[in-house]
Amino acid sequence: MLSAPFRQNLPRRIFWSVATAVSCLLIIPHFSGYFFEIGKRWLYILLLSCSLAGTLTPFIMWVATRLDIVDVPGGRKIHRRSTPLLGGLAIILAFNASLFANMILDHQMLVVLAGGIVVAIVSVIDDWRDIPARWKLLVQLLVVAVMIREGILLDLFPNETAWGFALDSLLTVLWVVGITNSMNFIDGMDGLAAGVAAIISLFLGIVAYQTEQPTMGWIAIAMLGSCMGFLPYNFNMKRDAGIFLGDTGSTFVGFVLAAIAVKGEWAVTDNEIVSFSAPVLIFWVLIFDMTYITVERIMTGKVRSFREWIDYVGKDHLHHRLYELLKDKRKVVFFIYILSATLGISAIALRNARTIDSILLVGQAFLITGIISIIEYSGRRHH
Repeated sequence: MLSAPFRQNLPRRIFWSVATAVSCLLIIPHFSGYFFEIGKRWLYILLLSCSLAGTLTPFIMWVATRLDIVDVPGGRKIHRRSTPLLGGLAIILAFNASLFANMILDHQMLVVLAGGIVVAIVSVIDDWRDIPARWKLLVQLLVVAVMIREGILLDLFPNETAWGFALDSLLTVLWVVGITNSMNFIDGMDGLAAGVAAIISLFLGIVAYQTEQPTMGWIAIAMLGSCMGFLPYNFNMKRDAGIFLGDTGSTFVGFVLAAIAVKGEWAVTDNEIVSFSAPVLIFWVLIFDMTYITVERIMTGKVRSFREWIDYVGKDHLHHRLYELLKDKRKVVFFIYILSATLGISAIALRNARTIDSILLVGQAFLITGIISIIEYSGRRHH
């Protein structure tokens, strides 16, 4: 008879064995060439990134444990045992390897990846030795400034004018830094951040396909595969996570996804409102969570300055509030998955859309999250 611990780990062992075998096959030139010949580069990138992440994650778990880089229960954290961090390293390595293996990167994309790695390095240090939040924010601002200097910024106002460039730059900073930290904030339950990142990546890839942006689609697919390869170790229906993304993974994933949304063109037409509405809907869960906690903390007097807002740590995020209502972490995770997918589907409907269509769909997103806010608030008051 197999021991209980061995039976519990058997699915992960099988997954690791399959992922390792697939990785070994895909790095053989004959196999990669076959995918390119039949026009399935996207499938090759998906399989390679997924299998590499699945292969590397157990090694990262071992390294994090040996170096004592673990997340200890307590405070706002709801897990019950010390859990290795640095899971994001597996995603970073798999993501970059699958892209570089395909030689599909232009100069601006290299800038984005380099910026993501810089943000991740700072987060590795933070996972190991805590860094004040303001220093992490400063690094993120500097990285975004380099992006803007390289021409990677939103194009909602006339860039040839000083005021247009200033507004586009400001919105780019708010978007990238906001999404980066919102992804970090939502990383509070097993499988939540990685799963939401995978859903966002999927819809970014679909919209990139709709708008004929193959490079953007391949990058989104690489992130999707990397998150999928990591999830079996981070989310389980019966057991706690074996490893967490850590700030390393959540900030890197959030930064890269936010940056490629800035870099891409997300509408068939030249309508800026439609173009901006698609990524807004895809990232809506993150935007809603960041906006809600900011307004709620200010209105209740929990924070009275920008510095207090940066340093504030609390259990008032969307997943915390839903947990008070549902009392089951896995139900909360699946609830947010479904919410994210629902709003992502709205973004797909924007292909060839009119301005009024995009406004209505964004308005619908407000209504959906408004309904959820009323329900979870009433549930908390009842309990």
